[in-house]
Amino acid sequence: QVQLVESGGGSVQPGGSLRLSCVVSGVTDSNYCLGWFRQAPGKQREGVAHWDYDGTPSYTISEKVRFTISKDNARNILYLQMDSLKPEDTAMYYCAADFSHTEWCGLVPESDYANWGRGTQVTVSS
Repeated sequence: QVQLVESGGGSVQPGGSLRLSCVVSGVTDSNYCLGWFRQAPGKQREGVAHWDYDGTPSYTISEKVRFTISKDNARNILYLQMDSLKPEDTAMYYCAADFSHTEWCGLVPESDYANWGRGTQVTVSS
C-alpha cells in the first residue's frame, strides 16, 4: 500500500525558509512521478514542483527560483526547499504520486496523481 507522509511545515516570517519532506512508502522502485502541490484558503489547488523518475525536476509556479525540489532515493524522501517565503505562499502543501507516468511529470494532469498525502501547513506572516 502506497503511503505519502508530509512534514516540515510551520509558521515563518516573510523572507524565511522551510524544507518540506515527503516520505514515500510501499513502493519498490522509482519509476513514477512525484509532485508537490499547494492549496491556499479559497483557492484551487495548484502544482508547485515535480520530479521525474530519472531525477529531472520541473516547476510550475512563477517563483521557481525560490523553490527547489529534490529526492533522496536511498530513503525515498521527496523534499521541497522553500526560500524567501512570501505571505502568498501560505497554503496547505501536499505531496502526490502518479504511477501511470514516469516523465514530463510537470505536464501530467493533477487528476492523474492518484496517491496523496494529508498535507503540511505553511503559514508566512509577520
